[in-house]
Amino acid sequence: MLEELHVRDLALIEEAWLGFGSGMTVLTGETGAGKTVLLGALKLLVGERADTSAVRAGAVEAVVEGTFTASGCDLIVRRRVSADGRSRCVVDGEMATVGALAERVGPLVDLHGQHEHQALLATATHIGFLDRWAPESCEPARATYREAFEAYAQSVGALAQRERLVAEALHDADRLRFLVDEVDKVAPAPGEDEMIEARLPAWTHAERLAEAASEAVGLLRGDGGALDAVSAAQAALARLAGIDPALDDLAARVGEAGTLVDDASATLRRYRDGVEHDPAALDAAHVRLAALTSLKRRYGPTLGDVIDARERAAHGLAAVDAGEEALAEARALVERTGSTLKDAGGALDGVRRAAAPGFSEALGREAAELAMTGASFEIAFADLPWGQWNPEGPHTCEFLYSPAEGQPARSLARIASGGELSRVMLALKGVLGSADRVETLVFDEVDAGIGGATAISIGQRLARLARTHQVIVVTHLAQVAAFADAHLVVRKLAQDEGVATTVVPVEGEDRVAEIARMLSGAVSDASRMHAAELLAQAREA
Repeated sequence: MLEELHVRDLALIEEAWLGFGSGMTVLTGETGAGKTVLLGALKLLVGERADTSAVRAGAVEAVVEGTFTASGCDLIVRRRVSADGRSRCVVDGEMATVGALAERVGPLVDLHGQHEHQALLATATHIGFLDRWAPESCEPARATYREAFEAYAQSVGALAQRERLVAEALHDADRLRFLVDEVDKVAPAPGEDEMIEARLPAWTHAERLAEAASEAVGLLRGDGGALDAVSAAQAALARLAGIDPALDDLAARVGEAGTLVDDASATLRRYRDGVEHDPAALDAAHVRLAALTSLKRRYGPTLGDVIDARERAAHGLAAVDAGEEALAEARALVERTGSTLKDAGGALDGVRRAAAPGFSEALGREAAELAMTGASFEIAFADLPWGQWNPEGPHTCEFLYSPAEGQPARSLARIASGGELSRVMLALKGVLGSADRVETLVFDEVDAGIGGATAISIGQRLARLARTHQVIVVTHLAQVAAFADAHLVVRKLAQDEGVATTVVPVEGEDRVAEIARMLSGAVSDASRMHAAELLAQAREA
């Protein structure tokens, strides 16, 4: 709700402070006094484009401030428009863009006036108003549809992501499969290359190694060999054992040498007997080492790297297989959620189309009581292709208006008359009642081209609407102004610098005088009496 409006140096207004309460507030005044300037100030607060020509002549900038209450909290908004074209916005003490201002404050106020494009003229909002008019049937169906739409959208997104992953894996699958096959054909064992490289010299020179070992065994154990010489030396020393301890120690060392020679000859004999000279096996070792070396060049540098690369490739191929299975599951989920969405869309379409005639008739009745005899409304549905369904439904919905019997129904956005447009909006607001969630409604020229009993009917409708909304009305008709809970008068004042505008609240006799002026153009005893009767009639209504 708009609590307060402060305007400085905007068009004719030097400075004005306006307080607003709940219920219905009217702004009246002579033509040209500046009522539309106040509406322009409000437009600036809800994020409309600033026009530097609106800055008061001689002023540096125009300032508009407003205090709103929303969800139990105060919201203070300030808009500055400088004469050089700069515009600044502040919301609750923080700088903001015009877009942010429109997003935050715009939904709090609905402006209805000539050439305005407010929420009800936006075709995208029409479905929501129809749903609110028939909440028992439409709201549950819409909730079910939106839940189904969200589930379907998520499943479609998951399928797209899975398809990307599988496509990427498939793109690399041939390379991975080739890697696994190539490594598996060789089947390397960890450290196998190092073992072959270490043993290869011995395998290459096996014959010469065996011959050398055999020759050494003969020299050590053959007749007259080293072992015989050592044994003879040991026997010579043994004959003199016990005479000289020093010689006994030497005899012991000769005995140890004999043992070492004997052990060495036995080991050499076993080595000689174990040497294998197999040219075929040697060739096989060279071939095996070449195969391992080739793998290391492609996937190494080490054989351990080759084995790790093979394991990673195998995991990648497993992921491809799993991805194909997951892809099939994702496609099945899309089918299931899509089927659910189609069922929910059909149900929502049914309840909306069923509610549409009643809504149209209600609008027609409201319009007839607002001097729009013969006016009628239609709700046009247009089915959307499956791929274009959106969170609002499987179709578009638009309110169409015919001003008289026999004339074709047209889009509300094409209505040219500001007064006619405002009355259509008032009829819509009257039908929607408390379902309309915008708290502050502003009407301009809602009374254009009417008078008498019709004007009283409009005043009654506005007063009834004010029971559930804050209603601000700019009017020229006393019959409308009489129904207001608060009355503000916009007046022009002559100053040395020129003409300025001021806004004053009127009550009691001052209000009677303003109503009298609106009735006859002048204040007289007769017009005062008529004004008092009109106010009394409004209070009793």
